Amino acid sequence: MDTVKRVSLSGDTGVRTGYGAAAPHLQVQVQVQVEGQGQTQLRSLTLSSPGRVPSPAPSRRALLLGVATSLAFAMAWPDSTQAQPAPQGRAITLVALGDSLTAGYGLPATAAFPMVLQAELRARGHNVTVVNAGVSGDTMSGGLGRLDWSVGEGVDGVILELGANDALRGIDPAITANALNAILDRLAARRIPVMLSGMRAPPNYGADYAQRFDAMYTQVARARGLILDPFFLDGVAGNRSLNLADGIHPTAEGVRIITRRILPKVERFIAGLTR
Repeated sequence: MDTVKRVSLSGDTGVRTGYGAAAPHLQVQVQVQVEGQGQTQLRSLTLSSPGRVPSPAPSRRALLLGVATSLAFAMAWPDSTQAQPAPQGRAITLVALGDSLTAGYGLPATAAFPMVLQAELRARGHNVTVVNAGVSGDTMSGGLGRLDWSVGEGVDGVILELGANDALRGIDPAITANALNAILDRLAARRIPVMLSGMRAPPNYGADYAQRFDAMYTQVARARGLILDPFFLDGVAGNRSLNLADGIHPTAEGVRIITRRILPKVERFIAGLTR
């Protein structure tokens, strides 16, 4: 999706010359710098008042500047050659069940992972709604405790992202694994497929703890035949420019990177839901 980087308006009054008598005029130039699909574009448009304009023509100037402002925002959207495809196929509802990484801690609601993922999927023509069921501070056991009301009726699939707080608190990986399997069992009983997104333990609890914790996601996904994203924060963790001041939660750009990386697996997941 395109991102507006800069909008500028410039205008002047002067005398237009040409065939016939000279006439006062008003001219406004609109420039919009847009970034999208790895490219930066500068879209511009010049508006000129038609005919003779009484100087200083405050009402005409205000009207033309108002029109120019509206056009600036319109120009920020992709043009007709870049129009996004309309969502196709039956409507699919996914629930992103997770912690603060899913909830979008420190970010506007529209910059949280579920909303960004939904926008990317719809831009690719998928008729998908992604529900944000992230709760900051939640552990795997916490997700199990709220599972029934977080994943309501009419849900087609779940993207499960939990475990970061288990690792930060040093919870025994066996306890986390038991809660994870209980979540999967209950969703399987409701015939709701799951895509699993893993986490990695910080190094402060030692290599043995990290090995046991990190391996849990791969073992469970392999045993149950789940689509696995091994590390939700892959490509973002440890990069100060992609994380908030706490060094843990991704910035809006970090979320976009996560979403783009995970998108092919999500598309494979939803393809299985429509068969």
